[in-house]
Amino acid sequence: MKRSNHLMEQILDRNNLYLAFWKARKGKNALTYVADYRNDLEGNIDQLQREIANLEIDVGNYHYFKVYDPKERIICAAAFKERVLHHALMNVCHTTFEQYQIYDSYASRKGKGQYAALERAIIYQKKYKWFLKLDVRKFFDSIHQQTLINLLAKKFKEKALISIFSKIVSSYSTSVGCGLPIGNLTSQYFANHYLAVSDHYVKEVLKAKAYVRYMDDMVLWDDNKDKLLDIGNQFAHYIANHLKLELKPFCLNKTHYGLPFLGYVVYKDVLRLNTNSKKRFKRKLSTYNDKLVSSTWTEREYQSRILPLLAFTQKADSKLFRASCLKI
Repeated sequence: MKRSNHLMEQILDRNNLYLAFWKARKGKNALTYVADYRNDLEGNIDQLQREIANLEIDVGNYHYFKVYDPKERIICAAAFKERVLHHALMNVCHTTFEQYQIYDSYASRKGKGQYAALERAIIYQKKYKWFLKLDVRKFFDSIHQQTLINLLAKKFKEKALISIFSKIVSSYSTSVGCGLPIGNLTSQYFANHYLAVSDHYVKEVLKAKAYVRYMDDMVLWDDNKDKLLDIGNQFAHYIANHLKLELKPFCLNKTHYGLPFLGYVVYKDVLRLNTNSKKRFKRKLSTYNDKLVSSTWTEREYQSRILPLLAFTQKADSKLFRASCLKI
């Protein structure tokens, strides 16, 4: 496949850099560091343009914090000017990444997302007798950086762009030569591209009939469980050898027992919340209500958090559960 070329000129275009700033500041206008950047916007854009052109980008200035929902993870918040850089790159490189994705890859893509993945899963739950759920062990921490750079070099021709990608990738590690920072825009693209290689292997070489991937959560369906296990074993061997990744133990079951996927249990005719999602909802609801009552949050802040929480449960058959929690 022909590699994308002549992208650096587009990345360096001032209109692209201004667009990158406006995307990076979205929802953060009131923050001091955004105001500081905006107050000298021309100067900051000039500096960013020079740093990109001279391959002297300043990256790796992360603020680290932990989140515990749905599991403990370390989030890396890049400095604001790095976020502007990330948007400048992906504004232009997005099309190349997107064109390599298969239809049934759903994470971090416009027009896709969690609920689209669930709707697709429901279709396959109705159609097939068996499912095989696969999950990569410590996916972001395990991404092999040189392998990632090699994959990127197969898609992007310009050495200058690959050099910038390499500096961003190597700005963080969980072990020698491994890891991507959770929280970066670039990490979403890089991680999705890393597994896109295995998507093509599953669909084009292993000839899987039904397959859905949401980042590192993958599900296969078939009427023959032995065939599913064979595909799963070949897939595990492939990503171990080509991507240096390890799968968690397989989850193989009949579809009528329900598929645990993305916080839900997917049945043939209904979607239900899984046990952890119910516990998380109760915990968050209690915390949010306490912050509203104590005036820690304004009503507007409370609404901005409670509405997405309710929306997650409303996707499932959970009316009675919500009523019991809300005491309606």
